Amino acid sequence: MTDEPEIVATLPPMHPGEMLREEFLIPLKLSAGAVAKAAGVPRTRIERIVREEIGITGDTAVRLGRVFGTTPEFWMNLQSRHEIETAKRALGDVIERIKPVAA
Repeated sequence: MTDEPEIVATLPPMHPGEMLREEFLIPLKLSAGAVAKAAGVPRTRIERIVREEIGITGDTAVRLGRVFGTTPEFWMNLQSRHEIETAKRALGDVIERIKPVAA
């Protein structure tokens, strides 16, 4: 059982690329190429992140934090949450069969 509202429980976890695209690139009218140039990374890295093909690394988090005036933790927390929620969904009931080790 989860404490999340039903709609939230059924939505796929947000990929950090969605946040980058929807909350930064589109509103600021920036291209992936412009962000990549500002961050000093290959354009394809930003393009693949916004297409949700790859995740955010520590290196990219530090760079995006600097470019957008956020913290690296903001980007890494998005990535971590996405990975954890994706794993929970993939594991399903398997996780319930794992017995905790007594301390």
